[in-house]
Amino acid sequence: MTGLTIGQLARRSGVPTRTIRFWSDEGVLPETDRTAGGYRRYDAAAVARLDLVRTLRELGMGLDAVRAVLDRSRTVDEVAAAHVRAIDDHIRALRVQRAVCTLLARGARTERETALMNDLARLSAAQRQQMIDEFVDATFDGTDPAAPGAGIAGAMRSLPASLPDEPTTEQVEAWVELAELVGDESFRARVREMAVAATPVDAAPDAALVVEHCGAALAAGIEPGSPAAAQVLAQVGVGDLDAAARTELADRVATFTDARVERYWALLGVLNGWPAREPAVPAFDWFVAALRCER
Repeated sequence: MTGLTIGQLARRSGVPTRTIRFWSDEGVLPETDRTAGGYRRYDAAAVARLDLVRTLRELGMGLDAVRAVLDRSRTVDEVAAAHVRAIDDHIRALRVQRAVCTLLARGARTERETALMNDLARLSAAQRQQMIDEFVDATFDGTDPAAPGAGIAGAMRSLPASLPDEPTTEQVEAWVELAELVGDESFRARVREMAVAATPVDAAPDAALVVEHCGAALAAGIEPGSPAAAQVLAQVGVGDLDAAARTELADRVATFTDARVERYWALLGVLNGWPAREPAVPAFDWFVAALRCER
């Protein structure tokens, strides 16, 4: 009888006999024949089959995928392409885990932050996006899509809060902070308040002028109730409003001015790699305070 014994095949291939025996028992590498004494024998075709099985297994493919190739129910390129996708997913997950571990190694983390980072490391990109979608759905449920503030919902959903393939530690920190924000009921209520508020566009101040002039006044240390503040309001274009009109405008602007909401957009910017922008809320807070001061 011709053919290699299992020991000879092991020596030729470098695959341990116990592995060859296991693959044979699993039907991935069936023996060609057996001797009268019951010993396995393998012919040249089995040797070539073993080389293929070993190569596929070294690539990390499971026995079911290997069996599908050998049975010709799937081609090698089909299985390899699927395996490449799986490897890519695993690499992305490992990169996130590495960034999380880097942050944890720095220490000084609260128990809540540590829990969020551990959760983040286990979430897929789709699951992270689902977190944002659920926040938007719950926050804007039942709101009028025609309301002036309803565009906030679409914007919050359309800006994907996904981590890049190789996240930096800053991006992981941003995701942890974002996860805390969207889970905060008071934040959800604040965003919903903005979405349902009615603020006619023609009644809103010029945002660029507020940022420019009120931001400069804040930086210069001008008090909102000082005579100099009145000049700033004139530069913004609201200097001639009476007291009632100023109060009404201050209330409207305050409704759409929230540091946490602005922080939400900033965190999305960090995650998506957008250029950082100076916060505008401090300028609007100063503007609101100036409007409310009696003169």
